[in-house]
Amino acid sequence: MSFPLLTATAALPALGAVATAAVPAARRTAAKWLALFVSLATLALGIVVLVRFDPGGDRYQLTESHAWIADFGVRYELGVDGIAVALLALTALLIPFVILAGWHDADPLETGNKRWRPTQGFFALILAVEAMVIISFEATDVFLFYIFFEAMLIPMYFLIGGFGDRAHEHGDEAAATQRSYAAVKFLLYNLVGGLIMLAAVIGLYVVAGNFSLAEIAQARANGSLHMATNTERWLFLGFFFAFAVKAPLWPLHTWLPNAMQESTAPVAVLITAVVDKVGTFAMLRFCLQLFPEASKWATPVILVLALISIIYGALLAVGQRDIKRLVAYASISHFGFIILGIFAMTSQGQSGATLYMVNHGISTAALMLVAGFLISRRGSRLIADYGGVQKVAPVLAGTFLIGGLATLSLPGLAPFVSEFLVLVGTFSRYPAVGIIATFGIVLAALYTLVLYQRTMTGPVKPEVAAMPDLRPRELLVVAPLIVLLIFLGVYPKPVTDIVNPSVKQTLSDVHKKDPKPSVEAAK
Repeated sequence: MSFPLLTATAALPALGAVATAAVPAARRTAAKWLALFVSLATLALGIVVLVRFDPGGDRYQLTESHAWIADFGVRYELGVDGIAVALLALTALLIPFVILAGWHDADPLETGNKRWRPTQGFFALILAVEAMVIISFEATDVFLFYIFFEAMLIPMYFLIGGFGDRAHEHGDEAAATQRSYAAVKFLLYNLVGGLIMLAAVIGLYVVAGNFSLAEIAQARANGSLHMATNTERWLFLGFFFAFAVKAPLWPLHTWLPNAMQESTAPVAVLITAVVDKVGTFAMLRFCLQLFPEASKWATPVILVLALISIIYGALLAVGQRDIKRLVAYASISHFGFIILGIFAMTSQGQSGATLYMVNHGISTAALMLVAGFLISRRGSRLIADYGGVQKVAPVLAGTFLIGGLATLSLPGLAPFVSEFLVLVGTFSRYPAVGIIATFGIVLAALYTLVLYQRTMTGPVKPEVAAMPDLRPRELLVVAPLIVLLIFLGVYPKPVTDIVNPSVKQTLSDVHKKDPKPSVEAAK
């Protein structure tokens, strides 16, 4: 029996979470190092998965299948395609940076009420989220996926509600109330989506008789499994609703700004760069494969919702006074681009959407983590409380600028390639939609450059005059992300080579081909 590599990749952070939580309270530093070591070991396993995956091979590779709940057709089935491998690698890559960036975010606070912060719990919860996200990317049994899709809400709830922004935690009960509100809102929105999905999962079992993604998709392709049109549409909507909440797609997005605002910067990165990707990934893996006809039926409405997300998110980002809320609304706009690429039903659009998931994770991590370092120095999230930072902390300002330029998809940085592919793929099938979506790029330039101008340039405010520049630990967090943004901006081929075969197979599932250029366009 071959080594269960995929199980090991998810089990290692899960076991690491238990071990980290069990470290004695007096050994906080040991708990941090243990969590970092486990995350690096998980990254090593992720690299092995990446190396062993053959883009030209079978659709699902490194597969594992074991009986689990046999009476109900539930199996422990794992397998990865190119899209899952790319996102698994992204998750394994980002978690060590999240842990390093949050090195002191859960240290005990000496406040008036002597509030104790369980340091071990903070890092254990991060590892638990990593384990659940990874197995969600690997699961090819629908019921298995659903369990971890929902289970990851529990550690995320405690990370948001129990470990808030330190800049607002000095015994302030109002801040604690806001943090609890954000955590409960996050949980309720996602639980409602999950409950609707559960009904659809049960309905799928009634129709198909099992939960195996591969078996159901194969039965649908060869005609041995037929779904009535209305049945397929209702099941699709049940799945899509849950994924749209997680993504998040307008109008199901309102939990994200609150959650990111009240979280520490590393937890905010965990939300938008890691956890939210499960929603858009699942649209590709489950919605399009299981319900191809319903996916095409719903495409016009979904494209409109994606367009609204792009423009609405960007417009609200322009008007934000809070740095974290600005990044949150910018992410809503970016997720609109990802969903637009998925449902454009073209190879360029879906390749761009998958690449966008990877690049958005890296760029948002870079921008938000630097913003977190900035906020921890000044003790404020408000843009108006800054000014002239580039004169006193030039390295911090420079990395903040690169992260911001990546967010607006500057050519030469990684997000540009993915955004370009999404727009090209959309325009080739839906020209009007592609044209409208380009306005999101203009607005992105506006909110990013205005943010930099108001915080980093101009006269030095007295409150930032003694602000220190990035420390070695912080440079160790940011520098690799900046290097990746530049490398993938110049040479995205390593990622596109992995995802393109899976994208073509997904298009085949929905019986779509790229539109041919008209004779006039060719001339």
